[in-house]
Amino acid sequence: MTKAPLTLYLAAPRGFCAGVDRAIKIVEMALEKWGAPVYVRHEIVHNKFVVDGLRDKGAVFVEELEDCPDDRPVIFSAHGVPKAVPAAAAKREMIYVDATCPLVSKVHIEAQRHADNGLQMIMIGHEGHPETVGTMGQLPEGEVLLVETVEDVAKVAVRDPSRLAFVTQTTLSVDDTADIVAALQTRFPDVVGPHKEDICYATTNRQEAVKAMAPHCDAMLVVGAPNSSNSRRLVEVGARAGCNYAQLVQRATDIDWRALDGIRSMGITAGASAPEVLINEVIDAFRDRFDVTVETVVTAEENVEFKVPRVLREPALESPT
Repeated sequence: MTKAPLTLYLAAPRGFCAGVDRAIKIVEMALEKWGAPVYVRHEIVHNKFVVDGLRDKGAVFVEELEDCPDDRPVIFSAHGVPKAVPAAAAKREMIYVDATCPLVSKVHIEAQRHADNGLQMIMIGHEGHPETVGTMGQLPEGEVLLVETVEDVAKVAVRDPSRLAFVTQTTLSVDDTADIVAALQTRFPDVVGPHKEDICYATTNRQEAVKAMAPHCDAMLVVGAPNSSNSRRLVEVGARAGCNYAQLVQRATDIDWRALDGIRSMGITAGASAPEVLINEVIDAFRDRFDVTVETVVTAEENVEFKVPRVLREPALESPT
């Protein structure tokens, strides 16, 4: 039977970012250094395939520090943690390694600097997301106010409109965030913003690739986890950029082939915590059903690399500071 032709547009960049790559490497190096089990507070990154792979190697994933024994190393996820978490680990004299993405740590430092200057913080982010919880937890309760939408900006009650600053979650939609920032600046003309945009380079680059690709595609799939903020934003960006069908899938087995009946062009990208093996799995599934021609849509080159914490590069007798 002759396969129908399909042009498959592959976004570049896609998949792993430097922060995710570093976080996974931290867990792997900790297992090499201290042996199993190594505990990880929260999913190290939001991807089931990655988490399951690390669990098979001896990582134990827990939600709270209380779930960890005192005598085994614990790693804090790439999303960041409230200040109280490392403080509690230090009090228990635990070995701990912070895998927070350096770009998230930059936002933490910004928030602290503004607070030291007497400014109340507004955070643009998603309520309950681990990164938002971690950033808001850098300062005492009430010092960081969360807004998720333009409508929230109109309702937020601040201490002093002339003494405000804002930060953002690093994985948001660039366009949505711009609208919220504009609303903040309109309502609070004196609000202080970051020196450089908080939304990370990888989030921005992946969204730009989707925008370039979407108008050419009958449908688009984003490989990523349902709890991955940056992956979900890619679906939204694709739909807004003109792609009639944009969906999130974790694996090739999640593809709804009936919905793709009759397509002639397909876009594929992946969130920053999705490994290339899952992207290749999806491409292979299309090759099984279509006569595929792959075209790569390149909108940026990435060569960012973050160092792992020094404790993992030292001999095993050393312990973290």
